[in-house]
Amino acid sequence: MLEVSHFNISQIQLIVDFGLVVLIWMVQLIVYPSFLFFDAKNLISWHQKYTKRITVIVAPLMVVQLAIALLDVYLGLSTATIITLCIVVLLWVFTFLSFAPVHFKISKGTHSQKLLKQLILRNWFRTLLWSILFLYHFLGNLIFLK
Repeated sequence: MLEVSHFNISQIQLIVDFGLVVLIWMVQLIVYPSFLFFDAKNLISWHQKYTKRITVIVAPLMVVQLAIALLDVYLGLSTATIITLCIVVLLWVFTFLSFAPVHFKISKGTHSQKLLKQLILRNWFRTLLWSILFLYHFLGNLIFLK
């Protein structure tokens, strides 16, 4: 039988956090700014392909991150586990309430340059939160290993 320990969960959590932090930085520095260089027709075409492909990577990582945050709270309720869960839930809410509508507009061709610039600006918040989560769990794993 598989034994679930905090150490195993922490390792998986760190891997997932790393995947998400690398992904969000690539999106923030490369993908979203590139939207500004497409004409409307080409952006719609590219964006429809991009969103399908990126979802295959992002969705499993976000689901696992949420599951681990919930499991962590269940296994050991603490300020740290509650803060982590709150950040993960905030990322979900912000992603679906703020970013999904923008991506729908881009896919439908009802976007503007101003909206694309807002997308880049707003995404700094997610970039910061995912970076904080990764650094927090990375440092926590370093301390735990000592």
